Amino acid sequence: MINLRENPFYLNDSQISWVEKMIAGMNVEDKIRQLFILLDTRQNKDENSIRSTIQETRQGGLRWQGGNWEAVYNQNTAYQKYSPIPLLIAANCDDGGSGAFPEGTFVATAVQAAAEDGEETAYHMGLVAAKESGSAGCNWLFNPVADIYMNWRNSIVNTRCFGDTADTVLKNTRAFIKGVRAGVPHMACCAKHFPGDGVEELDQHLVMGINSLDVDEWEASFGKVYRGLISDGIESIMVGHIAFPAMSRKLVPGIKDSEIMPATVSPELLTDLLRNKLGFQGLILTDATHMIGLSAVIKREDALPRAIAAGCDMILFANNLEEDLGFIRNGLIKGIISEKRLDDAVTRILALKARVRVNEPDICFPDAALGKSIVGCTQHLSYTEAAAEKCITLVKDTNELLPVNPEKYKKALLVYVPNIPNSRAYSGDPVKNIVIEELQNAGFEVDALMNFHDLEIKNGPGPMNFGQMLEPGSRKEFRSKYDLVFLVLNIKGYAQENNERIRWSIHHSKEMPWYIPEVPTIAMSLNYTNHLIDIPQVKTLVHVYSSQRIGIRKAIEKICGKTEFRGRASETVFCGRWETRL
Repeated sequence: MINLRENPFYLNDSQISWVEKMIAGMNVEDKIRQLFILLDTRQNKDENSIRSTIQETRQGGLRWQGGNWEAVYNQNTAYQKYSPIPLLIAANCDDGGSGAFPEGTFVATAVQAAAEDGEETAYHMGLVAAKESGSAGCNWLFNPVADIYMNWRNSIVNTRCFGDTADTVLKNTRAFIKGVRAGVPHMACCAKHFPGDGVEELDQHLVMGINSLDVDEWEASFGKVYRGLISDGIESIMVGHIAFPAMSRKLVPGIKDSEIMPATVSPELLTDLLRNKLGFQGLILTDATHMIGLSAVIKREDALPRAIAAGCDMILFANNLEEDLGFIRNGLIKGIISEKRLDDAVTRILALKARVRVNEPDICFPDAALGKSIVGCTQHLSYTEAAAEKCITLVKDTNELLPVNPEKYKKALLVYVPNIPNSRAYSGDPVKNIVIEELQNAGFEVDALMNFHDLEIKNGPGPMNFGQMLEPGSRKEFRSKYDLVFLVLNIKGYAQENNERIRWSIHHSKEMPWYIPEVPTIAMSLNYTNHLIDIPQVKTLVHVYSSQRIGIRKAIEKICGKTEFRGRASETVFCGRWETRL
């Protein structure tokens, strides 16, 4: 039995009565529909369309994507207005309010917060995420990320997790949640991605992940983090499509390799470990079910009922809703899902709804005027500036180049390397213009290297596009022309490659760092922290952690000696190589 008065729901008599009343009024079909969190990406968020949708789906949860604050507010309040049972409405706000809508405030990335000597930045991330998303009707954050960055090759959690040790991750995730509680006391949080990402280099969007730790190693790392958050009262945990072979073999002696599955459908990991051993009684939800880490491993008609049977209470996203509902119905008919397991799942769903107070109109329908005054407010923007001031990190400066005086190093060449354009038409990069402007404002005369990334498809190549360093060029002339090179790396990917690394525009391109021994070179990373594997020869490297203007400006100020570097780099930045430290 689930004790709704205890951790993590802490419901009062009135709230428990509401849960019991809702369950009593449900038939089996109602209960099945409550299991689904559906995604709404529509651009036309008119009320009539939403009314038709919710009357048809009768879903348990909503995750929106796209739209400015006003559109999202109107959408979320319309969903609540017409839903037979009020919804859990979720958002991903890893970096503050920017994950909710374009006007939201970017505070910092998790890796940036981990560079601070303290937890204030993580607290502000949670505070802003809750207040800004909550102003538009969000009541559930799919945060914080509780993964541990153990493998420098892993680029999916590189910037998203709060460090490379259990202690760093635990203190920062706790600070994030404390910020959420301060911002919106009734908002629920969700730790992810159980049993833990960051050990290997693979991305569960593309392949099933494997946490390869042995049981003792896991207990001392991820186990420590999850035990701490569960003890604190975390309301929900998202399961990654990650297998944990050592634990599965311990809990299911004799299990075959072919039977080791992602945690999403593994009862030994969800029921035996997470529920029984770790004592978590809150809501368990799957990660997005379209991810290849699940969908390439097991048929969907088997995956969905097995996920519920294993211990998941909610399913994140439908493929074809009617078909998916049928898969769950068949799971009940075949006995894969017991009636008790379904009732337990629905009880937890309703308990979480009571916990976030969706049945209270003042909570369900936030004040629109107040929301407009919160999003992107001066106070929240000050947290962004403070994070940049405290967290920007000088990783190395082995030739003691810094600080640089723009009067002495006046003539600068900017080599700007972003992600290679994907299938979308490429029409320039505004971040490059920000870098140029901020360098010029600091007193540098800036030339920017023309390369593939400046190409506008409609106009064709410019005169220096596809230029190769093998073409004739005088090094003496180059040294006389430039005092300094800024190599600025703005690389961050998502769900296209398992590993995102520096990729130069063409073979032997002019952006490649042949210039390092010719003139002083300063590398600046605006996102990932593992670039030394690809540019170990660089002697000066700064981690900015952000492509926001304020971060770029603060980094240049520190490079010029106007303020001190205060961030701390972890050992993972050196990628386990000796030459990266030189």
